[in-house]
Amino acid sequence: MTNTELKQMPTSKLGSISRRKAVSVSQADMIETGYLQPDHPLPLLVQPTIEGLNLTAWSENNREFIQKQLLQHGGILFRGFKVDGIAGFEQFIKTIFGELLEYSFRSTPRSQVSGNIYTSTEYPPDQFIPQHNEMSYSRNWPLKIAFYSIKVAETGGETPIADSRKVFEHINPEIQNKFIEKGVMYVRNYGRGIDLAWQNVFNTNSKSEVEEYCYKAGIEFEWRDGDRLRTRQVCQSVAKHPITSEMVWFNQAHLFHISNLELTVRQELLASFKAEDLPRNTYYGDGSEIEDDVLAEIRQAYQQETIAFPWQEGDVLLLDNMLASHGRTPFLGERKVVVGMAEAFSCQEI
Repeated sequence: MTNTELKQMPTSKLGSISRRKAVSVSQADMIETGYLQPDHPLPLLVQPTIEGLNLTAWSENNREFIQKQLLQHGGILFRGFKVDGIAGFEQFIKTIFGELLEYSFRSTPRSQVSGNIYTSTEYPPDQFIPQHNEMSYSRNWPLKIAFYSIKVAETGGETPIADSRKVFEHINPEIQNKFIEKGVMYVRNYGRGIDLAWQNVFNTNSKSEVEEYCYKAGIEFEWRDGDRLRTRQVCQSVAKHPITSEMVWFNQAHLFHISNLELTVRQELLASFKAEDLPRNTYYGDGSEIEDDVLAEIRQAYQQETIAFPWQEGDVLLLDNMLASHGRTPFLGERKVVVGMAEAFSCQEI
């Protein structure tokens, strides 16, 4: 179009050309989804298509989408979003699932970072943490758990995950049935400077508060000399998801069992303690020994389903704690991952 033609065009038409048309971007257009591995649907990868998209703000308008995908896949990795630090991570969890849970009846050392946001397990960096569902060693657990990667290790430090439904399917039905019938007994001894102190586990210095917690949770307890405590509890070995009704392998028999420790550490402990005095150990619910070959098969089932991926700074990994387990690989360098949990669930069918 020539300048002469532009001059001759009516002013109203010129205005329609010069005004920029408002563009509406739908919520669906703000993200793209995919998988880290084409043949592995866990986790679902969600990335923004718009630079600087705030995770909490987007999630507020997409709670139904997140909850639906979480039930289907078991876990979602949010990558490339603006998180706004630990406070933003905490708000993200609250936006979808409500108030965060306190980490009580602990099994691993953690530090409180802010509110109910905690450090991930503070085991030495050269140690491997096997697959487990959070607090599956108890009758009360969070249905949701989220991880926020703040600082990535130089090497290693991944948080491998596995589909608990598929782990269940891999285990021999005879083993399943035996565990379902008997359950899992967790025996823990606190004190002597080995493992966690009872004050740290129960987050109190009051023995009466510990006793009250144990009564409510169905935990047998015994106070011993030297300010020591022994607890026993029989818990579920498998569980049915409250929404999907799917069966999942849900216990920490393989992790608490003494065979999980390195051979030299195991030998030192057995030389120093009677079997009943070990810091932690597991049995069938009737107190009988869990066979070595059974524990080996359970660990193999996890290994078959485990997927690991390198963290990127700013990643948020959201898991349905019953549908997906998690662990940690050894690492070098500084690593900082924080954790938040939500939606308390209680299982009393023991």
